Amino acid sequence: MDIKTLVEYAVFGLLGLLSVTAVAVALERRRFYGRVKAVGYTSRARLENDLTRRLNIIGTVAANAPFIGLLGTVLGIMLTFESLGASGQMDVKSIMTGLALALKATAAGIAVAIPCVMLNNWLRQHVRARLTDFDEAHGS
Repeated sequence: MDIKTLVEYAVFGLLGLLSVTAVAVALERRRFYGRVKAVGYTSRARLENDLTRRLNIIGTVAANAPFIGLLGTVLGIMLTFESLGASGQMDVKSIMTGLALALKATAAGIAVAIPCVMLNNWLRQHVRARLTDFDEAHGS
């Protein structure tokens, strides 16, 4: 296996792992939000802590997935130029193929980040709603 293929597998594997993790956290949080009773809490801080637990994972994936994709693109372009320099041939086909493969990494990073941002916003709306329930029940 050449280094270009290894980089591609590493970038796409990492992005895949991060997206699966974010979806798993989102599903767990949504299930928790369906069960939690805000009026049963005596402390707003404890409720907020319980509601926001693990949301930072989704936010971190959303913030960093484009950078992971960009890293894959930069590495792919570097490896394409390195192989062109080593071969001494300026073949347009190999240049375009290498660049297209490299740009897939950026697209994948963005494709992971956008749904994560949406999930994070959606879940934080549930947090705000439960905190409002608490405030109304406790006269805050």
